[in-house]
Amino acid sequence: MFDFRKYKRQYYMPPVECMDWAKKDHIEKAPIWCSVDLRDGNQALVIPMSLEQKLEFFKLLVDVGFKEIEIGFPAASETEYELCRALIDRHMIPDDVTIQVLTQARDHIIRKTFDAIKGAPNAIVHVYNSTSYAQRQQVFRKSKEDVKRIAIEGANLLKELTAEAEGNIRFEYSPESFSGTEMEYALDVVNAVLDVWQPTADNKPIINLPITVELSSPHVVAQQIEYMSKHMKYRENVIISIHPHNDRGCGVADAELGVLAGADRVEGTLFGNGERTGNVDIITLGMNLYMQGVDPELDFSNMPHICDVYERSTGMTINERSPYSGQLVFAAFSGSHQDAIAKGMKWIEEKDPAHWTVPYLPIDPKDVGRSYDADVIRINSQSGKGGVGYILEHYYGLMLPKQMKEAMGYACKAVSDRKHAELSASEIFNIFKDEFEGHTIPLSISEYHFNRENGMKATVNAVMDDVETVAVGEGNGRLDAVSNALKSVYGFDYSLEVYSEHALEKSSSSKAIAYVGLKWPDGRMTWGAGVHSDIIHASIDALVTAINNK
Repeated sequence: MFDFRKYKRQYYMPPVECMDWAKKDHIEKAPIWCSVDLRDGNQALVIPMSLEQKLEFFKLLVDVGFKEIEIGFPAASETEYELCRALIDRHMIPDDVTIQVLTQARDHIIRKTFDAIKGAPNAIVHVYNSTSYAQRQQVFRKSKEDVKRIAIEGANLLKELTAEAEGNIRFEYSPESFSGTEMEYALDVVNAVLDVWQPTADNKPIINLPITVELSSPHVVAQQIEYMSKHMKYRENVIISIHPHNDRGCGVADAELGVLAGADRVEGTLFGNGERTGNVDIITLGMNLYMQGVDPELDFSNMPHICDVYERSTGMTINERSPYSGQLVFAAFSGSHQDAIAKGMKWIEEKDPAHWTVPYLPIDPKDVGRSYDADVIRINSQSGKGGVGYILEHYYGLMLPKQMKEAMGYACKAVSDRKHAELSASEIFNIFKDEFEGHTIPLSISEYHFNRENGMKATVNAVMDDVETVAVGEGNGRLDAVSNALKSVYGFDYSLEVYSEHALEKSSSSKAIAYVGLKWPDGRMTWGAGVHSDIIHASIDALVTAINNK
């Protein structure tokens, strides 16, 4: 039964108003990023990654620029223990990269975790226990003091084992299910842990505040993070991290508002993979910074490669509309969108090439390894003259007159409708040739000659319905003279409304193309195009095709 009355709010507001984050309009610098693809993302797969796949994925994360990478829960899984040892024993961890390992706040699990990271030059041991009201009441059936004691004991053991271990080991604590924990209690537990660790400027622990289950709107998350940031002990020597999940579809918003509210660090996965609806999508977060002129400190310039490794390693598929990475996110099928994009790209090329302000495209597709040719202007039955015109100019150098673009747009719509399919550039070019070039039925011209007699005189050998006729006409130019000759013989009643021409290549022997638009008494326009090394020949071919298209 679909009954909303069975639900009530499960989140807790701070005891005081925390709204300073709302006065900020953007994030000024990138947070510290921590990828949890190899732990959170991997545990959410139907078939978890193999060791070799994990090693390839780790290399990808390093290449992208992650300096902190959570590699698993080595005390709870033999395969994750093997990954940890493989990275250390094969010397695959760069000097400036820190691996992170997760452990529950339980004695034997913490000890096995320290065994797993032995020899790692830099490591973060991430200890957690759940603090939420629901977990305390239903799962652990423990009091607030009991749950806090678990956190304190875990923090003490981390400190003790670190003193005995080699290498640079840092601490992280998560009050798991922070999103469902009373704020004053969450603060009490965190401060108790920090009292154990005694943070300093040279040894800053991480306090991670996980939105383990997304229970509220992002503005509530922001107030929760700001409350913790303002009231946490040793704040100047603590790194506040957030770990948003996406149960309400607001993971990215939670992260962005959380950073505005005081978080220094974000844990997430490349494409948002994770338990249930997933973790926060770091590609979206990073590219959101990028498109506002803020360095994300991650390199997504080869997005197709990142997508390929991800899909091969995880068996997951990236949605075609996934921001920045999906196959269709830069594709414009709408005619008005295509027209605006084509004009926008031409404008910035001529006026302001240093800044990207193209309508409908928040970033330059080339910045993430995509191309205008294959990814931006896409033609189907929803497309219009702007997109078709862009394809013909970009691929084939055809600069159709404005009104002819409209006719060409309708021709493409008709074909796409009939085929129920998108049209490729070559298909569009073939439609142009079929519709507007080389039509010789019912009229054709086999020969023509010109003389200058009080203007221009044309003698034309024309064939109409297999009957040859010699037509003579005068005009103010060669094309006008030929047109008047045909009118005199066949009684055509049109006006030559549009004529344009341009070279198709830049060499002296290049061909040229001419476009002709004729207007008939009923108001209808017909069009023709001609291609030849002689522009007069090309223009006459265009005129004949336009007449035959009536």
